Amino acid sequence: MADFPVIRKDSADKGIVIEDDWPGYGLDLFTYPEHYRGDLENVYIPHGVIVNRTECLARRIVEDMEDRHVVALCVLKGGYKFCADLVEAIKSVSCNTARHKTVRVEFIRLKSYLNDQSTEDLQIIGPEDLSVVRGKNVLIIEAIVDTGKTMRALLQHVETFQPKAVKVAGLLVKRVPNVAGILPDYVGFVIPNRFVVGYALDYNEYFRDLNHICVISEQGKLKYRL
Repeated sequence: MADFPVIRKDSADKGIVIEDDWPGYGLDLFTYPEHYRGDLENVYIPHGVIVNRTECLARRIVEDMEDRHVVALCVLKGGYKFCADLVEAIKSVSCNTARHKTVRVEFIRLKSYLNDQSTEDLQIIGPEDLSVVRGKNVLIIEAIVDTGKTMRALLQHVETFQPKAVKVAGLLVKRVPNVAGILPDYVGFVIPNRFVVGYALDYNEYFRDLNHICVISEQGKLKYRL
């Protein structure tokens, strides 16, 4: 098995950087749902690596957030696995420190993709009233950030409810050229501009049941295209 491509780590918060030439792992080295055979190019980030990196982010978040009470705003649908794992890691880390956290989880859904392309038509689907965040420390939990435009719109929406402070945790950040969007405060991995699925990330609602993060194949795109 090839070594995982940790080329550099700019800081604890900016994420593990995966370079453009990383080929991923061969699919034969991992188990995955048989119905996706032929629909994937490779395993890009194995599930165990995701879990370990999530635990690292949790430690940093516990160190940074001074208030005991935190409102975690989970961005659905792609963020639900990352959110669940991160919240559990935060609780696990904080229970053994003087910075114990109680985390309330709220949900919001953003929709801006058609097939594998981001569109300008952003829909915020979820509770219109987020008054629960007023005066609170908010942690927005998102699975993937590319242009940053979606995150900017969400932050503007959340700020209207006057939270005390807002931080963003993103599992994946794509390297997209000429982008000056909003980037997360806590980053799991910085990846090339490739369309990835798994760990709740989907392509037209398929592939959410993959544990690993994988690169979808052209066959997979055609098979599940709308």
